[in-house]
Amino acid sequence: MKINELPTPCYVIDEKKLRENLEILKKVKDDTGCKILLAQKAFSNFFEYPLIGQYLDGTTASGLFEAKLGYEKMGKENHVFAPAFKESEIGELTDICEHLVFNSFSQLEKYADFCKEKGVSIGIRVNPECSTQGDHAIYDPCAPGSRLGVTLANFREDLVEKLDGIHFHTLCEQNSDDLETTLKAVEEKFGKYLKLPNIKWLNMGGGHHITRNDYDIDRLECCIRHMQETYDVTVYVEPGEAVALNAGYLVTEVMDIVDNGIRTLILDASAACHMPDVLEMPYRPPLKDSGEADEKQYTYRLSSMTCLAGDVIGNYSFDHEIQIGDKLYFEDMAIYSMVKNNTFNGMCLPSIARMDENGECSVVKTFGYEEFVRRLG
Repeated sequence: MKINELPTPCYVIDEKKLRENLEILKKVKDDTGCKILLAQKAFSNFFEYPLIGQYLDGTTASGLFEAKLGYEKMGKENHVFAPAFKESEIGELTDICEHLVFNSFSQLEKYADFCKEKGVSIGIRVNPECSTQGDHAIYDPCAPGSRLGVTLANFREDLVEKLDGIHFHTLCEQNSDDLETTLKAVEEKFGKYLKLPNIKWLNMGGGHHITRNDYDIDRLECCIRHMQETYDVTVYVEPGEAVALNAGYLVTEVMDIVDNGIRTLILDASAACHMPDVLEMPYRPPLKDSGEADEKQYTYRLSSMTCLAGDVIGNYSFDHEIQIGDKLYFEDMAIYSMVKNNTFNGMCLPSIARMDENGECSVVKTFGYEEFVRRLG
């Protein structure tokens, strides 16, 4: 079927765009010799892992469940970082992950010997205390008082011989100039540790918007080569968004139109339930064939069927009047949507479909009342 024939609401993965992104990432790998991992926290649709695995080196996880998914569904390199690891889970994690990154030296001291016995390469996450986030403080691991990563003042030189690598993750949807700025801080504070003979790898985390049109890939490759050549380490990059950036849609139907001073479209898709970053960031998701408020002739506020008054996606304008029953197509909906959605108010989770490179769609997964009930008791 075609995308306009899908039941709504429905997420759609665009495999043509996904492959285009992967080809860009593979070129960075080929140009520099670095390794690139899929950060599953942004995109965990494992039915696409066979395709992604053709281009990338493996997966990275934020805990046991993501680690199991990467191990079972991609089966390549499998890395994990978490602010803390449970004793009940560390055994399974070290069975399925080759790399494990600790957030503190107390956690490292607790588990390092066990990890070494299991043959796991271990690292420590550092905090270079170099904020480049701008307006997105909620996503800034270098904010004052951040719990993420070890600062230089808390770095334990007496435990550094237990390390195989160093990890940092400070970016969010950023260009390579911010990476360059961050690397200067990393080198200034932690460069002497990177030069130690036991340090074999440097993981530069995620947040690199490599597949965005204006991204400076040449600068990224210079940064990677500089770190490899200066410190004789293998460089890892673990983007999530860049893998599936602009590679998905959320199809929704207009259920009603309410005019209480603002013409509002009531959709069967919800910001709160189906694209929570709209409210958390906040941001205004792109919508096919629309413009900013008042840019085109007909302006509407887009909202949903939930009872949350603030469940508003944004104000959009169109060249024609919108009618009940029309379908709208939100873009860039592959990332941080399916991994974060919920069933608040008993809203049904959107179906999931794939669109092949010829534009043909097939439904991969549907949800119903059973999913709502299963999560509650």
